Amino acid sequence: MSEASRRDYSLTGAESALAVERGLVEAEWFRPPIESQRLHALQQRNNHRAAVDTILWLALLMAFGYLAWMAWPSWWAVPAFAVYGALYGGAGDSRWHECGHGTAFRSKRLNDIVYYLASFMLLRQPTLWRWSHVRHHTDTIIVGRDPEIVFPRPTSPLGVIATFVPLSKVPQALWRTAKHAAGRIDTDAADFIPVDELGKLKWESRVYIAIIAGASAWSLLAWTPLPVLYIGLPTIYGAWLMVFFALTQHAGLREDVLDHRLNSRTVYMNPILRFLYSNMNYHVEHHIFPTVPYYALPALHDEVKKHLAPASRSTFAAYREIFSAMRKQWQDSSFDLPRPDVPSINGKVNKDDVVKNDDANGADVTSACANDGGGGVTSRHRIDTGVTVWAGDTHDGMVDLGAADMPMGTSRRIDRGDNTYALHRVNDSQEFYLTDGLCTHGRAHLAEGVLDGCVIECPKHNGCFDLSSGAPTRLPATASLTRYEVTVRNGRIVSDLEETR
Repeated sequence: MSEASRRDYSLTGAESALAVERGLVEAEWFRPPIESQRLHALQQRNNHRAAVDTILWLALLMAFGYLAWMAWPSWWAVPAFAVYGALYGGAGDSRWHECGHGTAFRSKRLNDIVYYLASFMLLRQPTLWRWSHVRHHTDTIIVGRDPEIVFPRPTSPLGVIATFVPLSKVPQALWRTAKHAAGRIDTDAADFIPVDELGKLKWESRVYIAIIAGASAWSLLAWTPLPVLYIGLPTIYGAWLMVFFALTQHAGLREDVLDHRLNSRTVYMNPILRFLYSNMNYHVEHHIFPTVPYYALPALHDEVKKHLAPASRSTFAAYREIFSAMRKQWQDSSFDLPRPDVPSINGKVNKDDVVKNDDANGADVTSACANDGGGGVTSRHRIDTGVTVWAGDTHDGMVDLGAADMPMGTSRRIDRGDNTYALHRVNDSQEFYLTDGLCTHGRAHLAEGVLDGCVIECPKHNGCFDLSSGAPTRLPATASLTRYEVTVRNGRIVSDLEETR
């Protein structure tokens, strides 16, 4: 493979600008149809279920840590530390992931506590990786945009093996953390982290460096490796489990597409692996509906699987496909796994649902677009997810937004002309709020999000807004929603669509 044919996977290179030109940045992605009330039910969070899973994970971690302590310095400590490391540096990844999305617990505080704990276990700076993962979900496997492409093409066999024992990756991560602690923010981080969040990044990095330095000093002073075997090194010797799962997510699949069915993979796994991985084996479903908590993903899979490619029958089958694809991509980096098993929607043939453009570099760009009949693309093609769209009639200067019999805790999308709004009912006492229909961060339709009390959660990146004020209450949302006055007349919800002051 010649250097000239390698793509630039950095976030500040030519590929980033090219992705913008192709319309692949912050674009609208394919979504399969699902009944809106069923989706709303699946989106509900449960503190009890998340607490049971988290306590079991931490109990196993402490139990094997204790066994390793008791067995030290005999050889029996080796298997005990091996399991401890897998739970620490491996299973910690999915806990970091789910709590980072804010979907594991209903409680924001509990999500944040577990997120910060798991972030440290993986030596991931919380603010850096929160925004990195937002970009990953925005531009999934878009070259030049996604900072979490683990296996850029072509990945050599040795490169794959090296990820299982990250002897170089972890020191690089520590060095990056040290630079951020010193206030030296690298260009990639500055590309996707808001300026007002950089202060948090610096202080988090300093705390991490202090803890790692303390554990290292303890080991040296006590002349024993035990402190760093419990803190720091498990991120290295336990990373194999994280990589074992991570390979199944996107490896070998297509780059630069706007359909998660083509760049993500769902794999059937046994209950033990699903516990360790927090059901992230349902990865296509997670990327399409990131507001659904991990414990509802199996049920979500049953609802939408007829619209997805068949899941890999087992981890072994997934790895066989992955290694076959990577071997071919090592020889020809433009090779893509064919996905003829991706079903059509509403009777349409798959090839008619996408537009392909060959650029100067020969890269194939696929996007879900609607054609204007004359060969040009006019707008993104949006699959109907079951949300009622009301056109609205005007009477005495008031716009009719539909019947007031909305179920409690639901939202309704309203399209009027070129504008999109979202109408929310928060309780049984006819309390309605009307806001802009698009999230101020990711431009996603808020009516498809999760309404919890007076807070609406964006369906794309899990940002939250207080409907009573429009103010953002959870990152990555930072700008307030515009609110509009509404009232109920004769069983109908009406508004003059004037902004609330």
